[in-house]
Amino acid sequence: METESDVPRFYVLLDGDRIVGGYALLRSDLNSRQDLFPWFACLHVDPEYRGKNLGGQLQNHAINEVKTKGYDKLYLCTDLTDYYEKNNWAYIGKGYLLDDEETRIYEICI
Repeated sequence: METESDVPRFYVLLDGDRIVGGYALLRSDLNSRQDLFPWFACLHVDPEYRGKNLGGQLQNHAINEVKTKGYDKLYLCTDLTDYYEKNNWAYIGKGYLLDDEETRIYEICI
């Protein structure tokens, strides 16, 4: 896809021709925090490929992509605890989803 915008971007992890994981870099992931960007979102690793640190590799790829684009921070929102902290993400507070459900916001400095 050709675009002049640096985000959004979507990335896939392949095993041969099979998509086994992926993530997105977004301009916004929370309406309640439009001041924060870019966002790391939609991290997914196929269940049979989990336990091989592919999620960590995708996070590192995202961090490198964001750094290349000139950003010094990356954000994410999740209801998970103890997963992203293992990869140096820092909890910075709460945000709210479209249905007003509370979510956790994390930041990583690049």
